[in-house]
Amino acid sequence: MTRVKLLTAACAALVMAGLVQAHPSQSAGAPQEKPQALLDPNVATEKELASVPHVTPAIAKAIVAKRPYATVVDLDALLKQNKLTAEQLADVHGKLFVRLNLNSATDDEILAIPGIGKRMLHEFKEYRPYKSMEQFRKEIGKYIDRDKREQELARLERYVVIK
Repeated sequence: MTRVKLLTAACAALVMAGLVQAHPSQSAGAPQEKPQALLDPNVATEKELASVPHVTPAIAKAIVAKRPYATVVDLDALLKQNKLTAEQLADVHGKLFVRLNLNSATDDEILAIPGIGKRMLHEFKEYRPYKSMEQFRKEIGKYIDRDKREQELARLERYVVIK
């Protein structure tokens, strides 16, 4: 047996015995990908903006011209003027977003996060004021399926800041 095979077998035995944990990339189930960073409409270039689904070069130019955007609701007003539907806005928000302050965000701002409904809106607001991102992860993590918790918390963190 080669050294590599011997080491691989020994590591597998330690993992199976519970003496060490497998590297996350080797764990069972689907690989955990880190969510892609969101573009900030206040600093993204026209070219970057035009790469977002449903954002045409003309819309990208309008986004740049109307800067700055204090909230995602302000950005959405421009996008709605350009006839984007609610479904299209959700697609845009998956790539482009004005991050919201967890401690002062309005209902409309929180509901703009893709996948957030009335129940999670309530939970986001219930734990105010947030003092740290760790507190956010702990409190909101209670309401997310254990199997999807880390990935979903990482996704949600892309949309929020604590000020």
